[in-house]
Amino acid sequence: MVIDLRRCNGCGACTMACKVEFDLPLGVWRIWLKEENRGEFPNVKKVVMPTLCNHCDYPICVRNCPTEATFKHADGFVLQRPNRCIGCRACIMSCPYNARHLLPADRTDMDKPTTVTDKCSFCVHRVSRGLAPACVASCTARAMIFGDVNDPQSEVAILLKKENVSVLRPDMGTAPQVYYIGLDQGGVADPVSCYKDRSAALKNDYNEYKRNHKGLSFGDIVEGEQETSAWGFTRQVVGHMKDFMVDILEKLKIVSRH
Repeated sequence: MVIDLRRCNGCGACTMACKVEFDLPLGVWRIWLKEENRGEFPNVKKVVMPTLCNHCDYPICVRNCPTEATFKHADGFVLQRPNRCIGCRACIMSCPYNARHLLPADRTDMDKPTTVTDKCSFCVHRVSRGLAPACVASCTARAMIFGDVNDPQSEVAILLKKENVSVLRPDMGTAPQVYYIGLDQGGVADPVSCYKDRSAALKNDYNEYKRNHKGLSFGDIVEGEQETSAWGFTRQVVGHMKDFMVDILEKLKIVSRH
């Protein structure tokens, strides 16, 4: 997929189309818009970036899934098997793009999956019938283009040759298959340097967040010499495992923290 940020006007049609296509419950999204307002009045502009699963060629989520619920399709899609998912959230924690979510236990239609991981599937059910993904078909500005990158005659392949494209988190080595045009021209995404050369103040702020938001994202490791020593790292991992097991028992209504 190629997303032309020069064309995107932030209308949100892609997010709504996806919601309707998959009957997604409140609070979870397969595609969402990252927005920033820049400048000072009256010279203000809004910068928008649609964000979704990157369907990586080397997906970290697939390697971390203990039940093979997440797998790489022969045609390049990274997909989910809800019947195999145990809701352990290993894929959610390992995804560098924050592109996954856990479906709630209560849904309007209880015949649909609950308490399992969900994410963008590139609308494989539509693509296999020759249709474009719902987000692409609904894009009012034609900012989203979908196709076979291995077909030199496809619009996607032509754009990749013609335009200066960028991907998110290239430092992770996942080879993401969502390409952005205009990301290098003041796009919303943070530059790679912010992940590698963070200031001490920013690192401390992030550590404080992880210390005070336990249970939201099991696996967050507080950084620092003592915190990431052999003993400090082991203590954090064991603590996260304990919290994770308690969370499971709490969901089963066997124990209660409150």
